Amino acid sequence: MNIILIGYRGTGKTAVGMAISRRLGMPFYDADAYIEEKLGRTISDMVAQEGWAFFRAREKEAIQEISATKNCVIATGGGAVMDKENIASLGKNGSFVLLKADIDTMIQRIRGDEASSQQRPSLLGSNLYEETETLLKQRMPVYEDVADFSVDTSNLTIDEVVEKIVGNLGIQELRNCTIHE
Repeated sequence: MNIILIGYRGTGKTAVGMAISRRLGMPFYDADAYIEEKLGRTISDMVAQEGWAFFRAREKEAIQEISATKNCVIATGGGAVMDKENIASLGKNGSFVLLKADIDTMIQRIRGDEASSQQRPSLLGSNLYEETETLLKQRMPVYEDVADFSVDTSNLTIDEVVEKIVGNLGIQELRNCTIHE
């Protein structure tokens, strides 16, 4: 079974995913980093040069590839589960964990993450708070519908979030990742 972390930017998907990976000995895939590495370009560059549709098509390809893995931790981009095909691909052998946080915590984390601000372009062209608020209203119903369970990361350490996820999934032993083609 894969552990699939979903949620908006700044909820801790990458940090928590890496920590779960270390804790359980499961390989970790960050879908956005996977796309950037595969194409040798940042998401900002892809969107600036070819637009959001180009990026979303690359994201769908990457998710199909990553979804072929078993016993891994996967952090999706914030918009990945807005696509039903991505949900179906990921859900074939995984459990969806929604990471949530209050909007002020997410904004603080996003602003504190230099890589996030440089690599993740604005979706709406508005200020960060307005964009976050607008997108959360659109995305949260989908996130909640897809999620098997959720964890609010606002006031928890990374280790506390990992414990909640591992405990909820009942996973204790180390796993090996295999890619099936």
